Amino acid sequence: MEHEEQVRRWRLVLGGTENDGTAYSLDKTDLQIDKTLEALYDSTKRGGLGPSSPNVSRWLGDIRNYFPSSVVQVMQQDALKRLNLTQMLFEKEMLENVETDVHLVATLMTLSRVIPEKTKDTARQVVKKVVDELMKKLSQPTQQAINGSLNRSTRNHRPRHHEINWHLTIQKNLRHYQPDYKTIIPETLIGYGRKRSALKEVVLCLDQSGSMGTSVVYSGIFGAVMASIPALKTQMVVFDTAVADLTEELNDPVDLLFGVQLGGGTDINAALKYCSQIISRPTDTVLVLVTDLMEGGDEMGMRKRFVELHAAGVQVIVLLALNDEGAPSYDQENAQFLAGLGIPVFACSPDKFPDMMAMALSKQDVAQWAAKEDIVLKK
Repeated sequence: MEHEEQVRRWRLVLGGTENDGTAYSLDKTDLQIDKTLEALYDSTKRGGLGPSSPNVSRWLGDIRNYFPSSVVQVMQQDALKRLNLTQMLFEKEMLENVETDVHLVATLMTLSRVIPEKTKDTARQVVKKVVDELMKKLSQPTQQAINGSLNRSTRNHRPRHHEINWHLTIQKNLRHYQPDYKTIIPETLIGYGRKRSALKEVVLCLDQSGSMGTSVVYSGIFGAVMASIPALKTQMVVFDTAVADLTEELNDPVDLLFGVQLGGGTDINAALKYCSQIISRPTDTVLVLVTDLMEGGDEMGMRKRFVELHAAGVQVIVLLALNDEGAPSYDQENAQFLAGLGIPVFACSPDKFPDMMAMALSKQDVAQWAAKEDIVLKK
């Protein structure tokens, strides 16, 4: 039985050509599965899905029937890449049947300016669904990690009378209770801390190059979460050959992502120049630059900006990617230059980002943390 199942799977992989060598006959259901695979992966030989919307819509329904969600997502991505089926995202009915994931959102961001008006509301609903799922998954660990690293309310042990926290003061001095006088001698006074609206500043600076799509999605989500933390002043900057400040959109990550236009050139130097202008407290600022470091503008100017920011006390971190897609391609010479300055340069998965920010905000060694987490730094 096990041998028969192995032969069945090989038959589906090989496609049933004369030379597949299996001589295996598929049942009715497997024949339908074989057709869905053939339409995508044998398209150059057999015509594929063709240009018609009904064919694509039917195929989307078939793969959802026959394959698990994770496989459906892979096949959708392959269809977009191999067959250039952008009509999958231009027809409202088809977009409603697409399996949603972060890669689909990145594709919609790339096509946002050419999606027909009749489909834009549906596209927005797709993006909102993914954003809501990611917010639910990432918000709590991010807030916990960052809040734990910030001393938002430092206790005052020399308070004035109106600043005394009597509840904590009594707890602290219970051992000094005097039975004869039926009272407590407050040897140690504890006062309310002096809270500030923002203890740290965070600037997320995102490269809008087409290859950075999923990284931009995750960065937008994390930016929205951090913007909700009162102890942080969070700003969001995106760039290609121009620079755009999307800080005002952080309260609505869906609007923020639709404000990003993936593709185009890369001018990191211009982005760093803008970031340096909006940083008000360098020694209390963490600048996270998400980019592959492939500078299309003034490379020497870019390196000079890094030196200036680092010298001013800004904690600069360069993420070559913020996703689960493995090692990215990047400019190795620029990465080595930054590592030589002491600026951490590495790729980070979304599940590790909260801890990374907690380390950075508490001014601990991010490079050392990355090494312990088996994140290979680029040196």
